[in-house]
Amino acid sequence: MTFIYHIAAAADWARACQDGKYTTSTRGRTLAEEGFIHTSTAGQVALVANAFYQGEPDLLLLVIDPGRVQEEIRYEHVPGQAQPYPHIYGALNVDAVVQTRPFHPDPDGQFSFKAPNQRQAL
Repeated sequence: MTFIYHIAAAADWARACQDGKYTTSTRGRTLAEEGFIHTSTAGQVALVANAFYQGEPDLLLLVIDPGRVQEEIRYEHVPGQAQPYPHIYGALNVDAVVQTRPFHPDPDGQFSFKAPNQRQAL
């Protein structure tokens, strides 16, 4: 199984758990503003975190099972990037998130990421 990932503010995820759906696209932008929810493959997580989430407190990494996502997922090329990024075109149903993990930078201030295997995530 291949998971996809989304970096979330803890407060946004808490609100989603109450609402039953997650509608934050990316840092500071909603699904309504952006048109989709940004997600990443395992190899893209640290790149995104280091580019856009430096200094952000209380981050979580949402581990998403694409097979449970109710909305369409499109893998789309992003200018300047070698691999396409997965984008969710609609609200993320919270039951598609199989794990949430606190997501903090390393002592040097940089984010790193090693993907969990299926047993760890479930």
